[in-house]
Amino acid sequence: MACNRANYLERTINSVFKYQGSVASKYPLFVSQDGSNPQVKSKALSYDKLTYMQHLDFEPVHADNPGELTAYYKIARHYKWALDNLFYKHNFSRVIILEDDMEIAPDFFDYFEAAADLLDKDKSIMAVSSWNDNGQKQFVHDPYVLYRSDFFPGLGWMLTRTTWDELSPKWPKNHKGRQFIRPEVCRTYNFGEHGSSLGQFFQQYLAPIKLNDVPVDWKSRDLSYLIKDNYEKYFAEIVKKATPVHGENVVLKAHDIEGDVRIEYKDQSHFEIIARQFGIFNEWKDGIPRTAYKGVVVFRYQTPRRIFLVGPDSLRQLGIKDP
Repeated sequence: MACNRANYLERTINSVFKYQGSVASKYPLFVSQDGSNPQVKSKALSYDKLTYMQHLDFEPVHADNPGELTAYYKIARHYKWALDNLFYKHNFSRVIILEDDMEIAPDFFDYFEAAADLLDKDKSIMAVSSWNDNGQKQFVHDPYVLYRSDFFPGLGWMLTRTTWDELSPKWPKNHKGRQFIRPEVCRTYNFGEHGSSLGQFFQQYLAPIKLNDVPVDWKSRDLSYLIKDNYEKYFAEIVKKATPVHGENVVLKAHDIEGDVRIEYKDQSHFEIIARQFGIFNEWKDGIPRTAYKGVVVFRYQTPRRIFLVGPDSLRQLGIKDP
């Protein structure tokens, strides 16, 4: 997905080509340009191993709320147009979406191929993402671990045609409470300091992201723990085993405990205070913190220890009785 950054697009295409050669027949590459920037068009057309599409949209944007960035509405329209094209005109059964400011990990395609099986088996998964908002070097440890999340991570994601059949008519609204798969260690790196989000968060959260560099044989991994019913039990078990920490100075207390730790937050402002103390993303969207599953945000702290930030209703949802 491209718009007006020809140099970014070139870096992204080169990164994809680096690992796509051996799987090109399974993963044909398309570039969809929003608008008419001539440098982007000419850059895309300079490659003979991809298909170029151009979205020209002259309709005015009417934001739902005053003061909203109209760029996001334009981007949403471009996504709908491009995905309708790929699913209905080109007839693909699955599509992986990348933006024009990303590099991919060596196991990017293998990861999505393994995860495609989960999408087919479990209709409660809306999409599989290659991104973890708390994927900064200091907060990750295990390149083999995947999580479910109620929060849509975006930034390199795959969905199926059957899911798009439901989403397309009301896009970008409503994913019907479905969940997402995300890795602990990112399979994409976002280098886009200049773009529609105006460099928001870049230095603090995007620049330090760890891009996976460990070869993972995804075909041999058993991912059945991510199926909905299995995952609820699996995740409840690891949260239950974590040592509860209460009161003030939770970072200091967590530092002195061996093994995993869980810290309960009372509400959004309390979560933000704790998240800032650890240095993870403190932002909420659509009423939930980034990366959360049933209100629980998990990250590594002085690896490999896990910290679970647990919402006021999370333990009940997970069927855990707090001692």
